[in-house]
Parts: sequence; structure tokens; C-alpha cells
Amino acid sequence: MRYQFPDNFIWGVATAAAQIEGAPFEDGRQASIWDVFCAIPGKINRGDRPDVACDSYHRLEKDVEMLKALGVRSYRFSFAWPRIIPDGKGEVNPQGVAYYKKLLALLKENDIKANATMYHWDLPYALQIQGGFGNREIVSWFTRYAEVLLDNFGDDVDYWVTFNEPISVYAGYAQGLFAPGLADEKYARQCLHNLLLCHGEAVRLFRRKRLKSKIGIVVDVWKHYPARPGNQDDEALALYSNECAGYGMFLHPLFLGGYSEALTDYFREHGIAPEIREGDFETMRQPLDFYGLNFYNGLIDDARVAEEKKKAGGNFQDRPENHTEKLRDVLHMLKEKYRIQIPIFISENGVPQTDGPDLESLLDDQERIDYTKGVLTALHAAIADGIDVRGYYHWSLMDNFEWTAGYEARYGLYYRDYQTLERIPKKSAGWYAQLIRENGFEG
Repeated sequence: MRYQFPDNFIWGVATAAAQIEGAPFEDGRQASIWDVFCAIPGKINRGDRPDVACDSYHRLEKDVEMLKALGVRSYRFSFAWPRIIPDGKGEVNPQGVAYYKKLLALLKENDIKANATMYHWDLPYALQIQGGFGNREIVSWFTRYAEVLLDNFGDDVDYWVTFNEPISVYAGYAQGLFAPGLADEKYARQCLHNLLLCHGEAVRLFRRKRLKSKIGIVVDVWKHYPARPGNQDDEALALYSNECAGYGMFLHPLFLGGYSEALTDYFREHGIAPEIREGDFETMRQPLDFYGLNFYNGLIDDARVAEEKKKAGGNFQDRPENHTEKLRDVLHMLKEKYRIQIPIFISENGVPQTDGPDLESLLDDQERIDYTKGVLTALHAAIADGIDVRGYYHWSLMDNFEWTAGYEARYGLYYRDYQTLERIPKKSAGWYAQLIRENGFEG
């Protein structure tokens, strides 16, 4: 069967500063919470560090050449807060600004739309020692950072994203799994509340600037389903995973207003409600131009093995089964439950390979092609249902630093040799380039 996508559908790839740039202490940049977290023994797989990563700070031209070879219409990347404002709230770093101006100029030269994220997990460490997202002052710190970005890059960015996957803050402050490595749920709940305020104030600022570009947010959805529908324990676990420790924490205040009944009850039962001031929910619920959905898998919850599932941590990609078909259900949920009527982008989607000594098998990544076909088949069906999805970004352009998984998990369309820094196209890169040229694929 032929799967053809709408005219002007945007095909892209995605990356993040902390995962590809390297050069953490060059040209004025200071430490992020991930630079510090990765230095703690035992936190990162194999003791890997992001100090070099893909060395994109020194190889911008090569990276844009890869984008051009793929034929993508858009590139999703992120600004590194500690490269723009090294201590988080002080002087602007002109060398950091120059780096991203160069990137945006290269994208414009090659007719590639810029999709730029303000915050993709790399909080300046200097702010963390002042409380990080748990300090309500973060709202003014972030708003000032956002203003620096908007004033310097403005309409050179086509799509602005305030935050990528705010669940990372929960994993880092409540569960100790991500940077900064804390395990204080009450504190984490305040962090999430403050983060949503940061988002709202940044959107308000964007509107005051009267830019021609668009603004939105990216929230990942790993929807949980009960293994035994109707079973009280499985249903309760799925409800908790979705509403109290997953996407519901963000989608409800962003699009419906306030916290859900399930989450409010959870706060009360555990005595962990954040401080909520008058007007907070109004600030959070700003009209947006688009919503970015990061989708990787649907998850099946069985209360009988709940403890094993908890050990999976913040990234569930190591599950043995890929429920790519669940994307269609997730998109319907966004429209029908959360009443999202603005355009949607699949802002991240991909599957990892495990690093190993056999380069040939890594380059012949048919499993990535098959997985992506499954996702795009579900996406095609959802679009036919009337869901307004405008584009798809593959994660990722190249193998990179995958947070606590280190360099072992390879998501790239391009193989990255971490010794020589060479980039080599995988089989999936050729397939994706053909898909883009034809705006569709054979199922």
C-alpha cells in the first residue's frame, strides 16, 4: 500500500544542544546540571560524558551538509542556556549568540526551517545551586533568558518551543534518575509548577514582541494502558502513570486549566501540593500556535510486575515490544480529551540500536526503517481521521549522547564514530531521504 502525505507536510530531524554540541567550557560557556550530574560516578552508563558528544560546536557546516543530503524541510535543535547566559541570569555571552546565529544563517541558506527549543534540560548549574526550578525566581530568570533569545534570533526561528519534555524535571528532582539527581517529590512538584509558569510568561513575552514566527511547547506522551482492562490494580497503575507521573501533569493545566482531579487527589493524599498563587493557572494556559508531540511507544501496565517496570526509569524505550499503532489513539486523545485544536507536530520519534563492535550491522538498520514505517502508518491513519498533524521530526540526525544511556543507545540516521567523529549514513538515512523526496512510502 502507498502512504502519501499531505502537500507541504514538513519532514525534519531533531537534536538537542547538550547531546551533540560538546565544548562545555569553551568560549564562555559554563556548566549545566548535566555536566555536573555526568561527573558523578555511576550515574551514566559506562561513565560516558557529553564533553565532546558529536562535536557539533566545531562541525556546524558538516551537520548542515547532512541535513541538506537528507532533504529535510526543517531542523529541530535547542539553545544551550549556559552558552547564551553562562551563569543563567547575568551577562549575555556574545560567542554563544554568534554560534547560533551561524547555525541559523546556514539553515536559511539551505532553505531549512528552524524549529528551536529554549530549554532542553540543560539548566545552568549556577541556577541549580540557587534552587533551580524549585525557586520561584526561576520564572524571572527564564523570562529574561527567553527575551535574550527572542531579541537576538526572533523571526530567524520559524517555530519556537518553550520547553521540551518537562517530565525530565520530574525525573531529575523527584526520582533522582536525571540531572540534578534529587529525590524529593514535594520539591519536584513545585519545580513542575514553576516550570509551567516559566512557559506561560515566555509565551506572553513572545506575543508582546509581535513576531511573525510561531510558538508552542513539546510534551512527550508515553500513554499507559492496563494489561487487563477492568482489573482494578492495572487500571489504577495506568491512571497514576498517566495523570500523576506522566503527560497529564502538563496537558491538563496547559490546555484544560488547573490540575486534574486525579492529580489533585494525589497531592492531598501525599501532602505534596505545590504553592499555587492567584493567577498561576491563567498564566500557564496561554494560547499556543502549535503543539509538539514526542512519541516513542505505548506502554502496557501490569500491576503484577510493577516493581520491574519502575526500574526502567524515565526512558521506557527498552521495552521488548513496540506499540507504534498507539500513536493514532494518542493523537485522538489530544484532540478529544485535551481539546487541542491547534496544529500538531510529531516533534520526536525514533528507536535505538545498541552500540557494538559490528559497524556493518549498525549501518544496516532495517529495524529502524520498519519501526518508522509502523509509526508513519499510524500517523497516516490519524491524518485521514481528521487530526491536524503538520510535520514529523525523526530522532535523531545522528547518534549522540543519550543522557543516562550514554553513547551506547544509537538513535541516529547517521552513525557517529565517537573516536574519529566521523559521520556515516545508515541505511535508514537513504530510506528517509527517499521518503522526503516522494512525500510518502510503500508499506
